[in-house]
Amino acid sequence: MTIDWLNFTPWSALAGGVLIGISAALFILLNGRIAGITGIIGGLFKPAKNDMGWRVAFTLGLIIAPLVWQGFQPLPEISIDASFTLLMIAGLIVGYATRYGSGCTSGHGVCGIARLSPRSIVATLAFMGTGFLTVFIVRHLLGA
Repeated sequence: MTIDWLNFTPWSALAGGVLIGISAALFILLNGRIAGITGIIGGLFKPAKNDMGWRVAFTLGLIIAPLVWQGFQPLPEISIDASFTLLMIAGLIVGYATRYGSGCTSGHGVCGIARLSPRSIVATLAFMGTGFLTVFIVRHLLGA
């Protein structure tokens, strides 16, 4: 993956970040819940009473949003430089680590750090550091 610095759009990235922050703040203020994707989607598989509607709406919003965006502007081209097997293994590792760490990047990284949660700060440092280390090993030491 490479970044096209000539067409980098910091204003749209800033606007997206602001929208995510406002959405996460409104979600906790109005629902009293953290906008962590794994917790929201995980709750779909073990439903509690009166808990499905907002989870389904949130998940549908994640799916429908790119389709709405596509009505205004073409979606960016996606290129993945990994085999399906490697993606499956990576997905299983991420899924396991998410459950082990009691949350994901959205729950810990966006919402937890905003709440100054020590657990979320440590979790975010751990998964960001692991990601950096993995990329360094795979790209620079193994030459893949």
